Formats: sequence, C-alpha cells, structure tokens
Amino acid sequence: MFIIVLLLAFMRPPVDQGLSALLSRQQYEQLFPHHNAIYTYEAFLRAAASFPGFAAEGSREIRLRELAAFFAHAGHETTSGWAGAKGGPYVWGLYYTDEQACLDGHCTQYNTGGTSPYKPVAGKSYYGRGPLQLTYAYNYGLAGEELHLPLLANPEMVSRDGVVAFRTALWFWMKAQAPKPSCHEVMCGKWHPTAADLALRRKPGFGMTINIINGGVECRDNGPAARDARQERIGFYKHMAVLLKTTVENDCDCTGMGTYGN
Repeated sequence: MFIIVLLLAFMRPPVDQGLSALLSRQQYEQLFPHHNAIYTYEAFLRAAASFPGFAAEGSREIRLRELAAFFAHAGHETTSGWAGAKGGPYVWGLYYTDEQACLDGHCTQYNTGGTSPYKPVAGKSYYGRGPLQLTYAYNYGLAGEELHLPLLANPEMVSRDGVVAFRTALWFWMKAQAPKPSCHEVMCGKWHPTAADLALRRKPGFGMTINIINGGVECRDNGPAARDARQERIGFYKHMAVLLKTTVENDCDCTGMGTYGN
C-alpha cells in the first residue's frame, strides 16, 4: 500500500503556481459578472499563456496588483456601467467588445498607418476593439505582425475572438513603446524613473499606467470628462484590488505628471 501511495504522489501533477493559481474562475466571475460571451476565463488564460511574464514577477502582492491594474483599465475601456447602475459602476467591465461611438462607421480618423509600414485596408475600420481598445491601423498592423495574426485585413477578429482580444490587450500591456515604458514594467517594479522622469513627477504605480494609456487627455486638466475618466479607472483599480485581496499604493493618480502627448 505504501508503495502505491508513493507512486501516486510522484504521478500527481505539480501544484499550479501560474495565473490560474493567482486568479480563480470564481474570482474572475466576481470581477466581471456581466462580461461579454467572448471574454471567458478560459480565453483570458489561453491568451496570457503567450505572455509568461504577465502577473508573474515579484511578490504575490505585486503580481495581484498588476492583475488588478490590467483589469481596471480593461473594465474602464469596456464598461456599460454608471454611478447608478445595478450593483454599482464597477461590475460592468468587459461588457462591450467595440468602441460604441464608432459603430456607425464615422470614426475614419483611426484609418491611418501614419509613418509606419502598416497601411489600412480599404473598407476596414480600425476603431477601438478588445479589452484595451486596440486603435489605429498602425497598432493593428504592429500587433498583428508580432502576434502572427492578420489584424490589418481582419480587424474584426479582435471583437469576435476572445483569445485574440485578450492577446492584443496583453500585447499592449507588455510592450514598451519608447519613450514610454510598458505598463507591465511599471506595475511589477522593473521600470526605474530617470532624473528627468522624476522632475516630471512620473513614478511607478497605477497613475503611471494611466499616463501611458491616455495621459495626454486624462492626466492633464482637460475638463470634467477627462477627470471623470481618470477617477473611474482609479475606482476600478481599487475595486479589483479588494476582490483580489491585494493592496493599492497610496497615490493612484496621474494628475500633474508630465505626459507623452498621447
């Protein structure tokens, strides 16, 4: 009997210390109880497998904090909630897959490759799609090349395939695009601000990720709409952190940070 038990112990698979150990299906459903059908827990885990560094560096607290930050931005970008929404404003993330204001086809400003080699395909629209709202033809082109996906020809993949959608969001999260660091580097402590950064009040933490994503609008004093958007991101972050049982930094804001013109 002892030998059989010993053999079974050796045959048992190792305890999963990866993302699924950090985030259970139950927690995911708590974070996004109204998520769109494409944004499944399995789709998220499958997409994250392409980015082994995501939420995998540093202490458990740091890893959970990065997860909370990523989900906070995804929640904000895809929410259908508002202050008086049932259950509160922070339970309606991952509801939309497309930028709702652009569904009528008028957002042609995004159909540009700029100075990049990635030119838009006639008849296609490159408005925001996916958890972090991939936008502009040049971003679809670069993400498509690096993820080995035909996103310039088929941008609709980002709003129809959950794995593709999460992969594009994680691609943006993990990728440094100079002069900006990546959101991942900021949240896991790998980014160290230079003297010039410090002079511009840039520092590690959630506020810096707002600066990376939409600082030119939200980190400046651009009126009530910009301030509301920034505060909603921070609200999502604190909400996610509570459900993930982690802490947030004392200052989660980006007001007063030097921006990158985005």
